[in-house]
Amino acid sequence: MSAEAQDQLPSTAIPQQSEPLDIAKREAGLHKRLSQRQVAMIGLGCTIGTGLFLGSAISVKLAGPAVLLSFAAGAVIALTVMWALAEMAVEHPAAGSFGLYAEMYLHPWAGFAVRYTYWLCLVMVVGSEVVAAAIYCEFWFPSAPAWIWIAGFSTLLILVNTLSIENFGSIEYWFAMIKVVTIVAFLILGAMLLFGLGFPRIGLTHFTAHGGFSPHGWRGVGLGVVMAIFSYLGLEIVGVTAGEAADPKKAVPRALRRTLGYLALFYLGGLALVVGIVPWTEIGLGESPFVRVFERVGIPAASHVMNFVVLSAALSSALCNLYFTARMLFSPVPAVLASSLGMALALVLAQIFQRTAFVFLIGVAFFGGPFIWLMTLATHIAFRLRIVKENRTIARIAPLGIWSSIFGILALLAVLVSTWWIPDFHVALLSGPPWLVFLTVCYFIWRKFQPPKSAAGAAPHG
Repeated sequence: MSAEAQDQLPSTAIPQQSEPLDIAKREAGLHKRLSQRQVAMIGLGCTIGTGLFLGSAISVKLAGPAVLLSFAAGAVIALTVMWALAEMAVEHPAAGSFGLYAEMYLHPWAGFAVRYTYWLCLVMVVGSEVVAAAIYCEFWFPSAPAWIWIAGFSTLLILVNTLSIENFGSIEYWFAMIKVVTIVAFLILGAMLLFGLGFPRIGLTHFTAHGGFSPHGWRGVGLGVVMAIFSYLGLEIVGVTAGEAADPKKAVPRALRRTLGYLALFYLGGLALVVGIVPWTEIGLGESPFVRVFERVGIPAASHVMNFVVLSAALSSALCNLYFTARMLFSPVPAVLASSLGMALALVLAQIFQRTAFVFLIGVAFFGGPFIWLMTLATHIAFRLRIVKENRTIARIAPLGIWSSIFGILALLAVLVSTWWIPDFHVALLSGPPWLVFLTVCYFIWRKFQPPKSAAGAAPHG
């Protein structure tokens, strides 16, 4: 490992008041080459993927048409994380983002745990994305084995992620633009189908005709929030791009606001049309609910176009998440290769479990996302308390201060506990605590062999 890469590993010293700025400087060395529009599009590209286009089917099965309430609740929880992350990213624009902030304001162990837990989470997410891409390809080539698509797409993703940041930003910008334009077109066409503007009117019948708006009651709505949270995961990548944004103090808060706003519009609007046009009882994981809409209304050309879009969405999200894992470890090419383990695992699981590989991978990944959000909110509380203690002035973005973060923590804990009532997500609760124990052991072993930090060599405050 190079000296530069070693500098990016978590500090072993217990943070003192003078250390946060010193730690932040350590990870501020990336090139400032991403524009505001690229930062925003990378956030959308990372988040709009299989969580919406394929995984949302899980929430629909749990909540029925009331899935709209599930995703609205998920957006409120995501908003608390956005506020917290935006405040810290503006104050400390650096590549490590919330992993760095946890190290700065909580403890070096927290930074270590956040980095590697999220790395594992995104490794699994990338694997789930390529499995989803293989499912989409079955729409056109039903007899082709899934491993061909998984292997081919994985190779392509690795190659693209080793490009320079300017090329990556351009590729992901246009990838995300395809999704945004198509979702807008889907919203317009879906509304025309629902209200009979140029097509036979479907109306609002399906919202209440199959067991009512909330066929499984509030329990179903609450359980639907689990997949909604998974769908919003990726919003935080905007904070990580702060280290490579040309003007992070303007780009990051604006990109976070726009990303969450677009997500709420696309998710709620898109799902409202899905459950309004197709009976929720007919939606399953065999194909994207969005493709099912166009098959249902008899527009075959549109269903092929939509399938291409959801395929590009899966690849775009995988590309962004692979990028993210490299930046969290701050050693791009080796980290990209290490983070490709999820795609290798997807290749194996697709052969063993076939239809259940996608759900298994997101179940494994699920613990990491809420854990990182919890740690981000806890870090924000410590950050605000430190600001008050040091009497510093910051850009105050969270209108309720630490109280919004406290609310977010309580809500996320409830979401994590609720996964016990979703059999496919049992693995999230069962694998999470052992993983944290393993990480803790690794942390203390790593710390034991680190040379002591010299007080004389510490950089001065300011």
